[in-house]
Amino acid sequence: MQKKKLLIVDDEADIRILLKEYLELEGYQVQAAANAKEAQTALGKEPDLILLDINMPGTDGLLWCEQIRDSVQIPILFLSARTQEEDRIRGFKAGGDDYIVKPFSMEELSARIEAHLRREERNTKGQAEKREYADGAVTVDFTGYRILKNGRDIGLTKMEFQIAELLFTNKGQVFTKENIYEKVRGYDGEADASVITEHIRRIRTKLSEDKGQEYIETVWGVGYRWIG
Repeated sequence: MQKKKLLIVDDEADIRILLKEYLELEGYQVQAAANAKEAQTALGKEPDLILLDINMPGTDGLLWCEQIRDSVQIPILFLSARTQEEDRIRGFKAGGDDYIVKPFSMEELSARIEAHLRREERNTKGQAEKREYADGAVTVDFTGYRILKNGRDIGLTKMEFQIAELLFTNKGQVFTKENIYEKVRGYDGEADASVITEHIRRIRTKLSEDKGQEYIETVWGVGYRWIG
Protein backbone atom coordinates (compact mmCIF):
# COMPACT_ATOMS: atom_id res chain seq x y z
CA MET A 1 0.00 0.00 0.00
CA GLN A 2 1.28 3.45 -0.92
CA LYS A 3 2.18 5.64 2.04
CA LYS A 4 -0.10 8.59 2.75
CA LYS A 5 1.65 11.93 2.32
CA LEU A 6 1.48 14.60 5.03
CA LEU A 7 2.58 18.22 4.91
CA ILE A 8 3.63 19.94 8.16
CA VAL A 9 3.66 23.75 8.09
CA ASP A 10 5.16 25.33 11.22
CA ASP A 11 7.74 28.09 11.70
CA GLU A 12 9.26 26.36 14.76
CA ALA A 13 12.01 24.00 13.61
CA ASP A 14 11.87 21.86 16.76
CA ILE A 15 8.17 21.16 16.23
CA ARG A 16 8.68 20.35 12.54
CA ILE A 17 11.46 17.89 13.35
CA LEU A 18 9.52 16.26 16.20
CA LEU A 19 6.35 15.82 14.16
CA LYS A 20 8.19 14.63 11.06
CA GLU A 21 10.18 11.98 12.93
CA TYR A 22 7.15 10.71 14.84
CA LEU A 23 4.82 10.57 11.85
CA GLU A 24 7.42 8.87 9.66
CA LEU A 25 7.68 6.17 12.33
CA GLU A 26 3.89 5.88 12.07
CA GLY A 27 4.30 5.01 8.40
CA TYR A 28 3.61 8.33 6.67
CA GLN A 29 5.62 10.11 4.00
CA VAL A 30 6.20 13.57 5.49
CA GLN A 31 7.20 16.94 4.08
CA ALA A 32 7.85 20.00 6.24
CA ALA A 33 7.61 23.72 5.47
CA ALA A 34 8.56 26.70 7.63
CA ASN A 35 6.16 29.22 6.11
CA ALA A 36 3.33 29.70 3.63
CA LYS A 37 5.69 30.24 0.69
CA GLU A 38 7.46 26.91 1.26
CA ALA A 39 4.11 25.24 1.87
CA GLN A 40 2.75 26.54 -1.43
CA THR A 41 5.66 24.90 -3.24
CA ALA A 42 5.15 21.66 -1.30
CA LEU A 43 1.56 21.43 -2.54
CA GLY A 44 3.02 20.33 -5.85
CA LYS A 45 3.85 16.98 -4.22
CA GLU A 46 0.09 16.48 -3.67
CA PRO A 47 -0.11 15.73 0.08
CA ASP A 48 -3.10 13.84 1.45
CA LEU A 49 -3.40 15.98 4.59
CA ILE A 50 -1.93 19.24 5.97
CA LEU A 51 -0.96 20.03 9.57
CA LEU A 52 -0.97 23.83 9.70
CA ASP A 53 0.27 26.14 12.44
CA ILE A 54 -1.70 29.38 12.80
CA ASN A 55 0.94 31.71 14.24
CA MET A 56 3.52 32.16 11.49
CA PRO A 57 5.32 35.30 10.34
CA GLY A 58 4.14 36.85 7.10
CA THR A 59 1.12 34.94 5.80
CA ASP A 60 -0.31 33.18 8.84
CA GLY A 61 -2.04 29.81 8.77
CA LEU A 62 -5.58 31.21 8.67
CA LEU A 63 -4.92 33.44 5.69
CA TRP A 64 -3.03 30.76 3.75
CA CYS A 65 -5.83 28.26 4.37
CA GLU A 66 -8.36 30.76 3.00
CA GLN A 67 -6.19 31.38 -0.06
CA ILE A 68 -5.86 27.71 -1.01
CA ARG A 69 -9.18 26.29 0.17
CA ASP A 70 -11.08 26.63 -3.11
CA SER A 71 -8.47 24.59 -4.97
CA VAL A 72 -7.28 22.21 -2.22
CA GLN A 73 -9.83 19.66 -1.02
CA ILE A 74 -7.66 17.58 1.33
CA PRO A 75 -8.09 17.78 5.14
CA ILE A 76 -6.38 20.73 6.84
CA LEU A 77 -5.79 20.37 10.59
CA PHE A 78 -4.88 23.55 12.46
CA LEU A 79 -2.32 23.38 15.26
CA SER A 80 -2.58 26.29 17.67
CA ALA A 81 -1.97 27.42 21.24
CA ARG A 82 -5.11 29.59 21.05
CA THR A 83 -7.81 27.99 23.18
CA GLN A 84 -10.84 30.28 22.93
CA GLU A 85 -13.98 29.13 21.12
CA GLU A 86 -13.83 32.18 18.84
CA ASP A 87 -10.36 31.08 17.71
CA ARG A 88 -11.66 27.63 16.78
CA ILE A 89 -14.56 29.18 14.89
CA ARG A 90 -12.14 31.40 12.95
CA GLY A 91 -10.17 28.29 12.03
CA PHE A 92 -13.23 26.49 10.72
CA LYS A 93 -14.45 29.58 8.86
CA ALA A 94 -11.05 29.78 7.17
CA GLY A 95 -11.64 26.26 5.84
CA GLY A 96 -9.95 24.09 8.43
CA ASP A 97 -11.19 20.56 9.05
CA ASP A 98 -9.98 20.27 12.63
CA TYR A 99 -8.46 22.41 15.36
CA ILE A 100 -5.90 20.83 17.68
CA VAL A 101 -4.77 22.82 20.70
CA LYS A 102 -1.11 22.85 21.73
CA PRO A 103 0.24 21.14 23.69
CA PHE A 104 -1.26 17.91 22.39
CA SER A 105 -0.32 14.26 22.73
CA MET A 106 1.21 12.54 19.73
CA GLU A 107 -1.27 9.69 20.19
CA GLU A 108 -4.24 12.06 19.85
CA LEU A 109 -2.71 13.77 16.84
CA SER A 110 -2.11 10.42 15.16
CA ALA A 111 -5.69 9.32 15.89
CA ARG A 112 -7.11 12.51 14.38
CA ILE A 113 -4.96 12.16 11.27
CA GLU A 114 -6.06 8.55 10.79
CA ALA A 115 -9.71 9.48 11.27
CA HIS A 116 -9.60 12.27 8.70
CA LEU A 117 -7.82 10.09 6.15
CA ARG A 118 -10.36 7.30 6.66
CA ARG A 119 -13.20 9.75 6.14
CA GLU A 120 -11.61 10.99 2.91
CA GLU A 121 -11.39 7.41 1.65
CA ARG A 122 -15.06 6.80 2.48
CA ASN A 123 -16.07 10.02 0.72
CA THR A 124 -14.06 9.10 -2.36
CA LYS A 125 -15.67 5.66 -2.57
CA GLY A 126 -19.14 7.10 -2.02
CA GLN A 127 -18.68 9.78 -4.64
CA ALA A 128 -17.56 7.17 -7.18
CA GLU A 129 -20.97 5.55 -6.79
CA LYS A 130 -23.12 8.74 -6.84
CA ARG A 131 -22.26 11.89 -8.75
CA GLU A 132 -25.34 14.06 -8.20
CA TYR A 133 -28.51 13.92 -6.14
CA ALA A 134 -31.39 16.33 -6.72
CA ASP A 135 -34.41 17.27 -4.61
CA GLY A 136 -36.50 20.02 -6.11
CA ALA A 137 -34.48 23.20 -6.65
CA VAL A 138 -31.45 21.86 -4.76
CA THR A 139 -28.81 19.57 -6.25
CA VAL A 140 -25.77 18.09 -4.46
CA ASP A 141 -22.75 17.68 -6.74
CA PHE A 142 -20.70 15.09 -4.86
CA THR A 143 -17.70 15.15 -7.18
CA GLY A 144 -17.54 18.94 -7.25
CA TYR A 145 -18.06 19.44 -3.49
CA ARG A 146 -20.82 21.96 -4.16
CA ILE A 147 -24.54 22.51 -3.81
CA LEU A 148 -26.55 24.10 -6.58
CA LYS A 149 -29.83 25.92 -6.13
CA ASN A 150 -31.78 26.45 -9.34
CA GLY A 151 -28.55 25.59 -11.14
CA ARG A 152 -26.43 28.17 -9.31
CA ASP A 153 -23.53 27.26 -7.03
CA ILE A 154 -24.35 28.77 -3.62
CA GLY A 155 -20.67 28.90 -2.61
CA LEU A 156 -20.31 26.63 0.43
CA THR A 157 -17.00 26.09 2.17
CA LYS A 158 -15.81 22.50 2.46
CA MET A 159 -17.16 22.03 5.98
CA GLU A 160 -20.46 23.71 5.09
CA PHE A 161 -20.77 21.35 2.14
CA GLN A 162 -20.11 18.31 4.31
CA ILE A 163 -22.75 19.37 6.86
CA ALA A 164 -25.33 20.18 4.18
CA GLU A 165 -24.57 16.92 2.36
CA LEU A 166 -25.06 14.91 5.55
CA LEU A 167 -28.43 16.50 6.29
CA PHE A 168 -29.56 16.51 2.65
CA THR A 169 -28.85 12.82 2.03
CA ASN A 170 -30.58 11.85 5.30
CA LYS A 171 -33.71 13.96 4.81
CA GLY A 172 -35.97 13.99 7.86
CA GLN A 173 -33.39 12.44 10.19
CA VAL A 174 -32.44 14.56 13.21
CA PHE A 175 -28.73 14.99 14.00
CA THR A 176 -27.38 16.54 17.19
CA LYS A 177 -24.54 19.05 16.91
CA GLU A 178 -22.22 16.39 18.32
CA ASN A 179 -23.42 13.84 15.74
CA ILE A 180 -22.80 16.29 12.91
CA TYR A 181 -19.36 17.28 14.16
CA GLU A 182 -18.23 13.70 14.58
CA LYS A 183 -19.54 12.59 11.18
CA VAL A 184 -18.02 15.44 9.17
CA ARG A 185 -14.75 15.52 11.13
CA GLY A 186 -14.30 11.78 11.43
CA TYR A 187 -13.38 12.14 15.09
CA ASP A 188 -15.18 12.67 18.39
CA GLY A 189 -15.87 16.40 18.27
CA GLU A 190 -17.92 16.98 21.41
CA ALA A 191 -15.66 19.77 22.68
CA ASP A 192 -16.00 21.79 19.47
CA ALA A 193 -19.60 20.97 18.51
CA SER A 194 -20.71 24.55 19.23
CA VAL A 195 -19.16 25.66 15.93
CA ILE A 196 -21.85 23.68 14.10
CA THR A 197 -24.41 26.33 15.04
CA GLU A 198 -22.46 28.98 13.14
CA HIS A 199 -22.02 26.74 10.10
CA ILE A 200 -25.74 25.92 10.01
CA ARG A 201 -26.54 29.65 10.12
CA ARG A 202 -24.23 30.31 7.17
CA ILE A 203 -25.67 27.42 5.14
CA ARG A 204 -29.19 28.70 5.75
CA THR A 205 -28.20 32.19 4.62
CA LYS A 206 -26.73 30.87 1.38
CA LEU A 207 -29.81 28.75 0.68
CA SER A 208 -32.45 31.35 1.54
CA GLU A 209 -32.84 33.36 -1.65
CA ASP A 210 -36.56 32.45 -1.60
CA LYS A 211 -38.26 33.99 1.42
CA GLY A 212 -40.43 31.57 3.30
CA GLN A 213 -38.61 28.47 2.03
CA GLU A 214 -36.92 26.53 4.84
CA TYR A 215 -34.44 23.77 4.14
CA ILE A 216 -32.89 23.04 7.54
CA GLU A 217 -35.17 22.81 10.55
CA THR A 218 -34.05 23.28 14.15
CA VAL A 219 -35.47 20.61 16.44
CA TRP A 220 -35.21 22.51 19.70
CA GLY A 221 -33.22 20.74 22.39
CA VAL A 222 -32.16 18.02 19.95
CA GLY A 223 -30.48 19.21 16.75
CA TYR A 224 -31.14 19.75 13.03
CA ARG A 225 -32.73 18.01 10.07
CA TRP A 226 -33.19 18.66 6.37
CA ILE A 227 -36.84 19.22 5.44
CA GLY A 228 -36.40 20.61 1.89
